[in-house]
Amino acid sequence: MTDTTYQKNISPEWVNEELGKIRKTINPGDVEMMKKIISFMDLTTLNTQDNGTIVKNMIEKVNKFQSLYPGMPQVAAVCVYPNFVKDVKDTLTDKNVRIACVTGGFPSSQTFLSVKLVETNLAVEKGADEVDMVLSVGTFNEKDYTLCADEITLIKTAAGKAHLKVILESGILSSLNDVRIASILAMEAGADFIKTSTGKVEPAATPEAVFVMCDAIKDYYNKTGRKVGLKPAGGIATTPIAMEYAAIVKYVLGEEWLTPELFRLGASRLANHVLNAILKPEKEIKYF
Repeated sequence: MTDTTYQKNISPEWVNEELGKIRKTINPGDVEMMKKIISFMDLTTLNTQDNGTIVKNMIEKVNKFQSLYPGMPQVAAVCVYPNFVKDVKDTLTDKNVRIACVTGGFPSSQTFLSVKLVETNLAVEKGADEVDMVLSVGTFNEKDYTLCADEITLIKTAAGKAHLKVILESGILSSLNDVRIASILAMEAGADFIKTSTGKVEPAATPEAVFVMCDAIKDYYNKTGRKVGLKPAGGIATTPIAMEYAAIVKYVLGEEWLTPELFRLGASRLANHVLNAILKPEKEIKYF
């Protein structure tokens, strides 16, 4: 984190100016982009009342989705609590859909490191392809960046071949500069994706944070040649918001980042909204 390559003062005025330019590029009626939005989704259920029946019902809907809505792409992944990974693996028939889960004391990251490592290892053992962990924000706020990075690296090791997404909880970081620092820290520590939010605190994802994270990914890629993905999550419930995030990614990182391998959207309510925007049915679709 002392590398001067990454030093940049993030001006909120500059960010807002760039976002203004990006918003002018968005075509709100772009059906092809709406379809791509579906293909970027991590369809998510992370609720206190989740149980095996709720999770399996969601997966069955994923299994049937393309037969009921021909011409629509499949979602990229499903995201659940780690104790439901086996239920997902046993129920999911479309093997192109990735199995993601949260670990590491989600959503607060406030537990023993040993617990975080065991939880991550168990989740992958049960079949998780991707692991979403939370940055230790309290430790980050004390500027103990080394401890934060070491924890990410250890969880990455525990995840083995599974991809690691690091949630920054950008909405409660003190500034856009801190969003940048957290982004670089996570990538240097081994994150395959950086993610805005757990969806459990407000504010969650914001265009400002997503722009700064994209800018950090670009600088990191220019230095290392390694492509890191981005996942906005939390409060993404409507098609225009999702399209704005896709437009930010395209503007900062280019079209090559607009693939499920490098761009995801954490979503529990978004899928229905996008389906309605594409199909414009007389009766509202409430499939997911």
